[in-house]
Amino acid sequence: MVEQKIIEKCKDGDLQSFRELIESVSPFAFSVAFRVLGDEELAKDIVQDTMVTLWQKLKKINSAGSFKTWLYRIVINKCYDQLRKNKREPGFRPDEKTWELISNHVSERPSSELENEEIARVINLMTGKLSPKQKAVFVLSEIEEMPADEISEITGMSKTLVKSNLYHARKQIGKMLDKYFT
Repeated sequence: MVEQKIIEKCKDGDLQSFRELIESVSPFAFSVAFRVLGDEELAKDIVQDTMVTLWQKLKKINSAGSFKTWLYRIVINKCYDQLRKNKREPGFRPDEKTWELISNHVSERPSSELENEEIARVINLMTGKLSPKQKAVFVLSEIEEMPADEISEITGMSKTLVKSNLYHARKQIGKMLDKYFT
C-alpha cells in the first residue's frame, strides 16, 4: 500500500511526500468511511480529519506494514465518534414506502451501477439500528471483505468479540430484510 521511504520522508517533514501519501490513501480511507457512515459528505469530513491526524501522529509509525492497520483504526475510530454523535441527534428513520422504493430501484438496476447516494441509503437502512461496533465490524467484514483477525487488529476488539458483533449484526439485518422484503 505505502512504501517505507515515503513514510520516512513524511516523518522528516517533506510535504511533497505527504501529498503523495494523501493521494494514495485518501480513496481507501473514503471508501471505508463512506461504507460505515453511508453519507458522502460525512465520509469526506472523516477523510480530512484522518489526514490531519495522520500528519500529527505519523512519527509513531515504525513500518509500512503497520501503516494500513493504523490508518484503518484512525478512520474507524473517527467513524465511531460520528456514529455516536448521530445517535444523539435524531436522524432518518425509514418507513415502508422508503423500503419499497429502494427495493424496486435496486431490483431494476444492477448494484454495480448504483450511485453513491443510493448505496449510502441501502447501507444506512440495513445498518441503521446496529451499534457502532457492530456496524464497523459488519462493514469491514461483509463489504471490505476483511478477515476477523485483521478486523480485530483494526478495532482493538478480540477476535471472539469481532465474531460475536458480526453474528449479532447479521442476525439483526436478517430480521430487517425478512420484515421488509418478504
